Amino acid sequence: MNPIAVIVLLAGGWVVAGISAASENGERPVRPDILVDDFERDSYAPWVAEGEAFGPGPAPGTLPRQMEVTGYHGRRLVNSYYGGDSTVGMLTSPPFTIERRYLAFLIGGGGYPEETYMELLVDGKSVRRATGPNTAPGGSEELDWAVWDVHEFEGRTAVLRIVDRRTGGWGHINVDYIFQTDRNPLEQLKPLETTVQSRYLLLPVAGEGPRTHCRILLGDRVLRYFDIQIAADDSDVRFWAAIDLRDYRGQTVRWEIRPRSARVLVEKRLRQSDAPVWPENLYREAYRPQFHFSPRVGWTNDPNGLVYYDGEYHLFFQHNPFGIQWGNMTWGHAVSRDLVHWEEIGDAILPDERGTIFSGSAVVDLDNTSGLGRPDQPPLCAFYTAAGGHSYQPCPFTQCIAYSLDHGRTWSKYPGNPVVDFIADENRDPKVFWHEASRCWIMVLYVRRDAFSIFSSPNLKEWTLESEAAFPTAHECPELFPLAVEGEPNEVHWILWTASGNHLIGRFDGRRFTAESDVLRSEWGKNCYAGQTWNNAPGGRRVFIGWMNSDGSAYPGMPFNQQMTVPRELTLRRTPQGLRLFARPIQELESLRAKSARFQGVALGNDSPSQSWPVGDLLDIRLAVQNRSAEQIILEVKGVRLSWSPVRGELECLDRRITDLPRDRPLHLRLLVDRTSLEIFALDGSYVMSFCWPFGPKPGQFTITARGGDAVIESLEIHELRSIWENITRQGEQEKPGG
Repeated sequence: MNPIAVIVLLAGGWVVAGISAASENGERPVRPDILVDDFERDSYAPWVAEGEAFGPGPAPGTLPRQMEVTGYHGRRLVNSYYGGDSTVGMLTSPPFTIERRYLAFLIGGGGYPEETYMELLVDGKSVRRATGPNTAPGGSEELDWAVWDVHEFEGRTAVLRIVDRRTGGWGHINVDYIFQTDRNPLEQLKPLETTVQSRYLLLPVAGEGPRTHCRILLGDRVLRYFDIQIAADDSDVRFWAAIDLRDYRGQTVRWEIRPRSARVLVEKRLRQSDAPVWPENLYREAYRPQFHFSPRVGWTNDPNGLVYYDGEYHLFFQHNPFGIQWGNMTWGHAVSRDLVHWEEIGDAILPDERGTIFSGSAVVDLDNTSGLGRPDQPPLCAFYTAAGGHSYQPCPFTQCIAYSLDHGRTWSKYPGNPVVDFIADENRDPKVFWHEASRCWIMVLYVRRDAFSIFSSPNLKEWTLESEAAFPTAHECPELFPLAVEGEPNEVHWILWTASGNHLIGRFDGRRFTAESDVLRSEWGKNCYAGQTWNNAPGGRRVFIGWMNSDGSAYPGMPFNQQMTVPRELTLRRTPQGLRLFARPIQELESLRAKSARFQGVALGNDSPSQSWPVGDLLDIRLAVQNRSAEQIILEVKGVRLSWSPVRGELECLDRRITDLPRDRPLHLRLLVDRTSLEIFALDGSYVMSFCWPFGPKPGQFTITARGGDAVIESLEIHELRSIWENITRQGEQEKPGG
């Protein structure tokens, strides 16, 4: 029987396919697939490009002014939107032999069979043609599978041609991952089901590439939902994301996956394991901070839920367990007994139908005012924003409670959530603490720019709006805490803080905050944001930690992204300018000293303008320099330069500048140098500069130079530090992803 050519509608796009009754007769063993092209390179060669539409090579995803392109495989694809819809062009493949029954590929873009299409030519004749799905305004840039049955051409030589002749709307074509196969991929696109046999489902995470949207359901109940960039092969794996489904062993879960084309990739790469799979050199990676906290894997940002209880400091943090970019916000969790050495104990609070889990705080409800504890066990109560705009069923942002009765190892969400309903915009980031004088709980909440709202509650579950605190420049992540003036224990003031570190000093009576200062700064560098302080810290200390927000360039190739600052103790002191906040690294960091060198009275001047010392990997440097007549004093630590101008009272580093240093005093500095960061504390912490920088695991030099006159190094201490991860062990048995 001769094959019959028919035109069918596939996923919204028109495909010319050959169908033959004879093709159903007989079966043969399924042979391995043959890749024709995946376009994972910078140029099209050996394909031949004509015109301008396809650009210089395969596109790295979405092009300028194009809607987001999804559904492609790997990192690159054919995309003829270079220059917009007005350009035209054509791509022609080298000849290849048809060796399998089907030719499958991903296709999207315009749906015009005579203007935007891919065709198969055999003996110079067009025998198959496919287009994208779009012909009307709107539409989608999602690629989907198309399949041609080419069994009658097996053994013959063919050429593929990708054509863009259209200059109007949807005048472009997207193509990717062309391969020959004996199995029709469309038959594999039925809903994916997985019987849970182990505690974890594992998926490999790539450093970049198209996003896949996944929901895992049991019946109609959504167990997990997340976006992920799945690594198509092992060479691109940053880490293996672990989905804990221990409560569903033996049950069959169903996946909902978008784009639909990613279903094959999910099934191909999905593994099961009874333990997470961590990087083999976990905590020893070249660009892993060695005395700053970073998560084992995934993205982190704001510190959350800082609370001390029963010998442990709890550090929760915004965490993406499925990628190294922001998204899937979850509360990660780590604990420490000394604020230096941290043990990550797994994600604590997971996204649900109310939304992903944005920032917040935690308290110990010692008197069980909430009724969520037991007589012998007060609850740890975490307050977080349910970010409804990021849910699988979008809804408003609200404030919710989760609580723990086992020292934070497991968490339950309060059935009466939300405890504060939607107010306005993206109201978020509840900071909760106990106010002893009023005998009630206080919540400070971001509701709109330049102001925070203050609520009170007798039981953590019912909240009353008390006032609004005006705060020019305020934006998200509020913090409100008391500090006594140093040396004056009865002179207590309150600090109202916003994400940037800007703050007000004032009074708080349990209902209303009254500012007594202008807006003050706490940070002069580039990379400190959304910091918070610990509730219940022993000895009444006020200890701060912040997110070292950056573009991620300090962590090349790492399985994680971003880090925290070192914990800093805050104090309030009187200065000639009035009350000011000071920040200095916690004393516990001194326990990391491995090797120290000290120097005094080192002259800098015309005879010896520079002094230099070899330094190691991890550093804590303390320095006091007295200027005598120098115009400029340059410090260089492992290639990063700090410049002090005593005459102008300026200190500059990495394009950031402090401009009001005292001109008649020695410069006292403390520098903390990790593999990926530099923190500078000037004048005992009255000024702080925080930077992310990829020093890496190499030694270097510390150099001081006086220019235009004399100076003297009054004192210099160089302490080389040990890693906080030296004795850390991975939690759980290590299995290979296929284990």
